[in-house]
Amino acid sequence: MSAPTTIERPPDSAQPSSALSRYFEISLFLMLLVSVLALVSTGKLDLVTILLAPAALLAKGYRWWHGRGAELSHGTATFLVVTYLLYFPVDLWWVSRMLSSDAQSPALFSALLATIHLLLFAMIVRLLSATTTRDYLFLALLAFSAMLASAILTVDTTFLFFFLAFLALAISTFIGLEMRRSAEGAVHPQIAPGSRPARKLQTALGITSGVIAVASLLAGTVIFFLIPRFNAGYLSGFNLQPSLISGFTDDVELGQIGEIKKSSAVVMRIKVEGNPLQARSMHWRGIALTTFDGRRWYTEGHEPVALTEGYDGWIAVPPTSSADRRHAVPFQYTVMLEPLASNAVFVAPEPARVRGQFFGAGLGGPRGLRRAYLTVDKTGSLANPFHNFADLRYDAVSDLPEIPAESLRNSSQTYPEALRVLYLQLPKLDPRIPDLAKMITSRARNPYDKARAVESYLRNNYGYTLDLSGTPPVDPLAYFLFEKRAGHCEYFAAAMAVMMRAVDVPARYVNGFLPGEYNDVGGDYIIRASDAHSWVEVFFPGYGWMTFDPTPPSDDHPGGFRAQLGFYWDWFQLQWNDWVVNYDFIHQFTLAQGVQRVSRRWTASMREKFEHARSAGAKRLRNWADAASAIPLWMVLIMLAVAPIAMLLSRNARLRERLVFACRLKMGLAAPPAQAASLFYQRMLRLLETAGWRKSPSQTPVEFAASLPAGEITAPILRFTDLCMAARFGGQCVEASRFTGLLEQIKSSLRARTRREPRTFQTERK
Repeated sequence: MSAPTTIERPPDSAQPSSALSRYFEISLFLMLLVSVLALVSTGKLDLVTILLAPAALLAKGYRWWHGRGAELSHGTATFLVVTYLLYFPVDLWWVSRMLSSDAQSPALFSALLATIHLLLFAMIVRLLSATTTRDYLFLALLAFSAMLASAILTVDTTFLFFFLAFLALAISTFIGLEMRRSAEGAVHPQIAPGSRPARKLQTALGITSGVIAVASLLAGTVIFFLIPRFNAGYLSGFNLQPSLISGFTDDVELGQIGEIKKSSAVVMRIKVEGNPLQARSMHWRGIALTTFDGRRWYTEGHEPVALTEGYDGWIAVPPTSSADRRHAVPFQYTVMLEPLASNAVFVAPEPARVRGQFFGAGLGGPRGLRRAYLTVDKTGSLANPFHNFADLRYDAVSDLPEIPAESLRNSSQTYPEALRVLYLQLPKLDPRIPDLAKMITSRARNPYDKARAVESYLRNNYGYTLDLSGTPPVDPLAYFLFEKRAGHCEYFAAAMAVMMRAVDVPARYVNGFLPGEYNDVGGDYIIRASDAHSWVEVFFPGYGWMTFDPTPPSDDHPGGFRAQLGFYWDWFQLQWNDWVVNYDFIHQFTLAQGVQRVSRRWTASMREKFEHARSAGAKRLRNWADAASAIPLWMVLIMLAVAPIAMLLSRNARLRERLVFACRLKMGLAAPPAQAASLFYQRMLRLLETAGWRKSPSQTPVEFAASLPAGEITAPILRFTDLCMAARFGGQCVEASRFTGLLEQIKSSLRARTRREPRTFQTERK
């Protein structure tokens, strides 16, 4: 094979291109475009890169399509790359560092971002100067590097589609590159683009590339699922730039949840074991706050306690103070939490145990020497000390309290002093607020009825809105209750908690999420940022904290075809995250168990079918044996003597068929319906021939029966014909006794006709 040609061409020079070179150039350009779009789709690049890189690539593609040559010489391209290397430290320590200020690790993310800038710059410069096989190979390697960078930034479902397209285009490009390199310097004339041979060549290369891509994908899928996995997660669970979400710390200012609710981003997905309707009105608890200063809620003296996992992998959660789990229903569920850069662990009320990979990133030592742990504070709020910087999946079991209202009405109204100090705290309030609380609860005689009265009053007399623009009021709670009279969940929850404390009932403010949308395709609840919610927990001695929600209900989830289509897409994303991104040894073990169950079911089904067929065959053989044993010995001897002689002496197939049929009748064995009908019909025709009525070959059985003279003999002939037609062409099983009975009637009618009209009958025969 000849060495690669390295002769440079002047910029913008047009050159004749063969069909093979044209195919390779298009494939290479599409591969470069897919790799750049994959980087852009991650959403982690700066706006300038997102706009300029695809624009430069498309401009070059337009010129390439019209047969233009290289825009830059190799010397100019090398000079530009060297110049950019001098700029690289500025990008690394200043430009990219500013763009990475909100990342989990700004230094690491800025290094990756600066490297991507260098990679894209080198790709575009090399594309503008590419003339040799070596240049094209270098571009292909840069495209592969861009896909690797995309995989570092994200592995969501959008990346999957770009990866599949890149796989097919990469195979196509390298096939074309090798064929193009081998064809350099060949004596055989090149195939002109657009000709019939060119179209055939391009079709063959496209089909070959597609087949190889599909085979590679299938082989890679098998290898992916079979290779032993470890619980390290994707890149050790390290996310360079997670989605930040506020409102779930121990210091929350009024208005933060309202800002979160303006986003439709998916926060988590929850799958319920058993009946999913159990979670249709669930409040997924994140954090409870104890102290209010008039504008913000917070918790003083947090002092969390560590909860470590047991030998079974579960982290036991102690019940909250005075919680009564005798009146509780077990509730098991799985949470798939998106990266939130928060430490909140969202659970249903009264969690009993939790199991997940709460290890944190960067901890050394093998899995066996690490133990997962969570923390719990005095409000019963669970927290992940390592924050949720990566996708997090955990299982949990809660004991949902189901306490009758009458029991809560009769509960004690004496509270421990420590609890009164913490949960009856109030700042300096507008005097109208406690007066309003006393007015609302004036007719209530117990804390439960007071809580229901305040909850109902806020729901029925105030409106829900996210539009709270304008100058923030000095006293936001008084502004909400007496002027605006509308707000979002934070204001409703804060108002109820404050008014309950104003009437000496311990209450606290809770942030979390509503149940979201139920996806009947995937069988999970989709919870978005817009489902963020605040509510109130009221304390009842002997029973614990009970949930009250004073916010008016609203349904912001659209329906229709687009929503249903979104459910299918979300189900696909769920499966991708669960079985690809978070695929670990537990998933592998679950998959192996599923394959084993399917194999056992298939084996048991095949064994059952074989046993059924064997039993049916044995039963049929026993029936034949019983029928044969009932035949007299002399008849068996006669048949044994006559049947071979008849078979040997007669080569007439019809005669053999009749003999076999007669033997089956004598043995009580049924013949196929069509065969039996044909033989019985032949008997009837021979019987009618003795009476002078012969069927013409051109007549059908029905036409022949209709042509016979009317009389008492016609009725049995017609019935006999109908039975034969039904058995022969309709497949109906007709008993032989019906045929023989009708034949006897026809014989009797013929004999009666002969005795009654001998002369006429003789004339008809002549």
